[in-house]
Amino acid sequence: MDFGARVEPAHLHGEGGVKAATIRDVAERARVSVASVSRVLNGAGPVTEATRNRVLEAAEALQYVPHSGARSLSTSKTQTIGVILPDLYGEFFSELIRGMDLAARALGYHLIVSSSHDDADEASAAIRSMRGRVDGLIVLSPHLDAANLAAGLAGRTPILLMNGGADAGRPSIVVDNHGGAVQAVEHLVATGRRRIAHISGPTGNLEAETRLAGYLEAMARAGLPTTVVEGAFTQSSGHDAGVALARRPSPPDAVFAGNDIMAVGAMLALQDAGLRVPEDVAIIGFDDVPIASLVRPALTTLRIQIAETGRRALERLVRLVNAAGEVVADTACEVVRPELVVRPSSLPATSTQPSPSTSGARLHAAAATPSLKGEQL
Repeated sequence: MDFGARVEPAHLHGEGGVKAATIRDVAERARVSVASVSRVLNGAGPVTEATRNRVLEAAEALQYVPHSGARSLSTSKTQTIGVILPDLYGEFFSELIRGMDLAARALGYHLIVSSSHDDADEASAAIRSMRGRVDGLIVLSPHLDAANLAAGLAGRTPILLMNGGADAGRPSIVVDNHGGAVQAVEHLVATGRRRIAHISGPTGNLEAETRLAGYLEAMARAGLPTTVVEGAFTQSSGHDAGVALARRPSPPDAVFAGNDIMAVGAMLALQDAGLRVPEDVAIIGFDDVPIASLVRPALTTLRIQIAETGRRALERLVRLVNAAGEVVADTACEVVRPELVVRPSSLPATSTQPSPSTSGARLHAAAATPSLKGEQL
């Protein structure tokens, strides 16, 4: 039988033009039941190869597009993942979403992204609004209480927590912020720096507090005094901190900023004050957002593969969605280990352009330099 020559049902045409085909139209054209069409298009249930081919040919001829709401009712899946971030501004979050989006598209999912504006009540509202509309939730919260609240509100919806602190009882991904901060300080000490200041993130932020703790521990281990200026993980707060540090009677010879954006702001302020980077003051950030390699001098930082981490988070949540109801559940806390990426902003003060053959020796010699006493806030 020549299905391609069949005339479309008259009700598909109206005064306003061609109306959207329905699943019943596909069933009529393919001469099968609506249930058979549903099984073919949803990939669920047994059908013969001949039936499958007829349904697909009919759907293509009628340009049939399944209704996502109706499909979700029959499959209990929306093919949508919800993502709740503390903010939508900045390179960090755009890179994270980029990685999630690439993975979602590859797996046939869509994203719904919302911001909690770093507020627990708004995070609660966002989670409630997504229940029933998404198959799973990724919640990035640097506040432990908000992370616990998110898990409680999610109900039976699979949820993956990010940067909310290690929790062995829930699936989560966290960055080793403490270890990364220790690496940053040890690198600066190895290049001969002794007056190392830290621009921290805001109080109450788990990532900021853990990076601060790593800085304090590494400085104590090196026998060096500490200088801490609080920022807000923004470029303007980093700039303000840089201005304050430059005005000190004895400015620091190195700055470890809690993230790259604050590091860039501090670098601009210190350079405006007449200090040279890295000759007078070395600067190191955290995250390795794209701008870190574009500023001059290029910024040394702790790389955490932001987009890759977003991709792994999405893929892991989809596995949780597909495994819903199974006895063995994923409750592991994955730890992302930062990688130190050395760029010109933190080269040794004695040489801003060490050759590959001598840089290692210079770093070793710098590390052996006796500690000098600095001042503390």
